[in-house]
Parts: sequence; C-alpha cells; structure tokens
Amino acid sequence: MAGPVKALPDGVNDPAWLHGASAFTTVRTRLGAALLWPEHLARLRHTCAFLGLPDPDPDLPPPNPHAWGLLRVTVMEGGTFASHRPLTPGPRPEGGVTIRLTGVQVHPQLGAHKTGNYLPYRLATREAAPAFEGLLLDAYGQVVDGSRTSPLLELGGELVVPAGGLPSVTRAAFLRSTPHVTRPVHAGELARVTRAWVCGSGVGTVPVARIEGLSGECPARDLGVQWPDTTDPALVWPGG
Repeated sequence: MAGPVKALPDGVNDPAWLHGASAFTTVRTRLGAALLWPEHLARLRHTCAFLGLPDPDPDLPPPNPHAWGLLRVTVMEGGTFASHRPLTPGPRPEGGVTIRLTGVQVHPQLGAHKTGNYLPYRLATREAAPAFEGLLLDAYGQVVDGSRTSPLLELGGELVVPAGGLPSVTRAAFLRSTPHVTRPVHAGELARVTRAWVCGSGVGTVPVARIEGLSGECPARDLGVQWPDTTDPALVWPGG
C-alpha cells in the first residue's frame, strides 16, 4: 500500500528535473584526458541553443586519472555541471552483440539532441532486454537511433548512417575519411543488413552479431562480425 503524499524536495523543483529541460553529453576519458571533447562541445552548444539554455562552459574540471572513464557534462539554467566515474563495461564481447528492434519512437523534435527528456531511450532499453541494445523508430517506421549507442549499417555494400537520430560523436570519428551515406532507413531494410556496428562513448565501436525483433517470416538476422582495426582510445572497447 502506498504511503502518504510527500512534499517535493526543493532540489528537484526545477525545470531540469520536472520537464527534462537540460542538455548533456557523455565523454570518454583516458588517463584524465577528455577524448573528442571539441566535437562533444560543439554538439552540446547546438543543443543548448536549441533549448534556450546557457552556453556550456568549455573549461572542464580536471578529471580523475581513471584508466578509462566516462565524464558526463550537463547544462541546465543554473550553469554547467560535471560528474566523472570509472568506465568498466567488462570483457570485450569478441563474438559481437545482439541488438533488437523495438516499437519505441523518438521525440520528433528532440531526437537529434541529447536532453534530459530521456524516457524513450529508457523504454527502448527495457523492451530490448536482454539484448545489448534497442533500436528506436520515428513516426514513419524508420530506424533512427539506439537506446544508448548509435547504429551504423552495411546495406548493399554501402555504409549507411540512419537519418533522424543523434549525431554520434563516436560514430563520426569512426567514419572519418571513410565513404558513407546518411539516409532514412526503414525498419524493413534491416532484413537486408550484412554487417552492423553500434557506436558510443561508453563502448567504442562494437560489431553486431544478431538483429532481433524483425517482422515477417525471419524475426532475426545473423550478421558477419568484424571488429574495427584501430587502436584509437576513443573507438576501442574500454580496457581492450
């Protein structure tokens, strides 16, 4: 039985907590260095301008020299805030990971931004479990994003960035100088994917071994697994 109604704590009586009126980015760190920070900062500035928030402070506090870390930089009306923790995702999944297509949709205006309005991504994570990642759609049935990473697909021998989701800093770094296209990808096209990767600060660039949740006679597709041939600390599996 539920207890009595409690007064809202002063600390959360703020638009950032009540309505998700905040912008954030998560930056991988290596021995205290914030990797790809200029790119993260540019994206964060764009989102702050879109939401009418203050410009983020570009000067980060000296992070702890974790072997691998994840620095979260959040901007609210009251300014720029940061938290830093060790990044320890466990052993590298050598055989690749499983991702699942979910029925969750991104917000039509906020899908291109990383904001405190994060509920769709949490719902996609829950629906996709125990898969490593859940894919989100837009209102037209197109795949646009992952719940905590950004997808990269190989279709017809071409690398394709699905349009409409967050512009991933890690994915952009991986694709630097690599031919690719950005275009809408309908969920039905996932049945033709030959290889795929998911990209994010927390995991680097990880190959996908299996896509689940597909429609039709074949509800899952097994893919060829290829880890990127790189030693870039922003792209490898942390600790790998």
